[in-house]
Amino acid sequence: MKEFRDYLKEKNLSKNTISAYEYSIVMFKRLFGEINKTNLLAFKGYMLEHFKVRTVNLRIQALNKYLAYIKKKDLQITAVKIQQKPFLENVISDADYLFLKKSLKKEENLKWYFVVRFLGATGARVSELVQIKVEHVKLGYLDLYTKGGKTRRIYIPKVLKVEALEWLKKLDRGLGYIFLNNTGEPITTRGISIQLKKFAGKYGINPDVVYPHSFRHRFAKNFIQKYNDISLLADLMGHDSIETTRIYLRLTSTEQREIVDKIITW
Repeated sequence: MKEFRDYLKEKNLSKNTISAYEYSIVMFKRLFGEINKTNLLAFKGYMLEHFKVRTVNLRIQALNKYLAYIKKKDLQITAVKIQQKPFLENVISDADYLFLKKSLKKEENLKWYFVVRFLGATGARVSELVQIKVEHVKLGYLDLYTKGGKTRRIYIPKVLKVEALEWLKKLDRGLGYIFLNNTGEPITTRGISIQLKKFAGKYGINPDVVYPHSFRHRFAKNFIQKYNDISLLADLMGHDSIETTRIYLRLTSTEQREIVDKIITW
């Protein structure tokens, strides 16, 4: 397995991906043993009975990568097609996003105000948010190097940059990570998720729509409404395929319901 791990590292895969791939191979061998077409298809069927489609496809992707490594590409199996919903679910509304920001700022809870601001105004994933430093705010962007040697640039809008720098100046923070916990260490993604749920309860917002990725969805929805360039949005979101970005052309389930309730009177 060490040789396979080294092979994956050469492909510039992340540690999490490598761990997931290794686990998938171990799981297959424990359940079915010998690698042949019959067992591979049986594993696929087993996975479909016990796991969600995305997990199934992750395991299949891992197996196919392993088959390529051992030079048995002819045994590779196809992924399961994911049927995309015709609407977006559990996306925070613009009204709730603005209300949450306003409430946090009113209570001078500026760290969490800026957590929400950065999530909603940059489209950053929460794992990317925790990497932002004062130096990046001063520059107005953060460059991330993703798998495959690609570079993704997360822009910090001018209005947010100016406001954040004023806050950081008052804190006498000239460098280092901008979001720290009570012990002065960089805040964790889990810590952000937990705290956002607490704010949802405190301010009477549906907790189902208050989670880190919801603000990324809100960023995309607002961007496409104000500047209808899906190709640019795909770049800003870091999507490999523009098809992934097309979901933001669709209405949320709440928006669909409002339209139906308004126009259907027969």
